[in-house]
Amino acid sequence: MFKQVELEYAYNALEPYIDALTMETHYEKHHKAYTNNLNGAVEKLNLDNKSIEELLSTLDTIQDEALRKAVRNNGGGFYNHNLYFKSMKPNGSKTPTGELKDLIDETFGSYDNLKDELSKLGANQFGSGWAWLSLTPDNKLVTSSTPNQDNPLMDSSNTPLLGIDVWEHAYYLKYKNLRGDYINAFFEVVNWDEILKNYKEALKK
Repeated sequence: MFKQVELEYAYNALEPYIDALTMETHYEKHHKAYTNNLNGAVEKLNLDNKSIEELLSTLDTIQDEALRKAVRNNGGGFYNHNLYFKSMKPNGSKTPTGELKDLIDETFGSYDNLKDELSKLGANQFGSGWAWLSLTPDNKLVTSSTPNQDNPLMDSSNTPLLGIDVWEHAYYLKYKNLRGDYINAFFEVVNWDEILKNYKEALKK
């Protein structure tokens, strides 16, 4: 049985960047629905002994097309949002630190360059989707974007470290159609300590 990540902050704790109503609706409605639908699908498939990472990286082994689609959409929504909610904290931590900062500087030239790259990927993603910072199997950082609730686990061996949700439900109540403003605000609450933790865990794989 998959469970939503428990928030370590109140719904209003990310204001003024992410508003309380958006957070509550996002977590209590959207994420809860993805989680419940995922559990229903894996129960039918008798796959509840697999981790979410295993499920998403082996989607092509699910023969039933409808159930494969259900796991892709809802499993992606479950995994992506767990990562997303944990990647934020009140006031953020502003910039990466430690070995992750060094690798970002080496790969992108600077943290600002990485922000620009992720911001463009998120802003230019047509329709709903995500922008990603991931680690490759040979321990290199890459950026990408995906539609819907897809993520890098589904079509590569890359491990997501940071995901920016650019579905309208993540920002429309406050920012309306100004997706770029929301992305800028998101970077004000990024918990880079958590992203560093994700990076260190990914190195162990």
